[in-house]
Amino acid sequence: MRVMVIIKANKDSEAGIMPSQELLTEMGKFNEELVNAGVMLAGEGLHPSSKGVRVKFSGDKRTVIDGPFAETKELIAGYWLWQVKSLQEAIDWAKRCPNPTGAEGEIEIRQIFEAEEFGPEFTPELREQEERLRARIEKKQSAAR
Repeated sequence: MRVMVIIKANKDSEAGIMPSQELLTEMGKFNEELVNAGVMLAGEGLHPSSKGVRVKFSGDKRTVIDGPFAETKELIAGYWLWQVKSLQEAIDWAKRCPNPTGAEGEIEIRQIFEAEEFGPEFTPELREQEERLRARIEKKQSAAR
């Protein structure tokens, strides 16, 4: 199963305060463990919401809202994509993680939908389209390396 591991933002990450060298070193070691175990598929830190925007949908109308956004506890500072055998394995890895904010913090783990979970609405044609798109993405990523 694939999961997205979401590192919640706090006032420091939203203020653009960069992690210490010590925390970056600890996270680097943790990421090495994840890669060596075949768990980590991707992971990145995110700029504060002051550098972001939201696109709000209301029927066919679109509205762009500039950051920063008010509710820090609802914001994301970074993420990983992990391939694990179970939710419990993801929890076990998350509990080993260095404290990502160095203070009070929170990590959220969410399972990623797999194609078969969408049921009959995900027709064979839609599945083929999804597979083609994933193959194109992989090809572009391979070429960029």
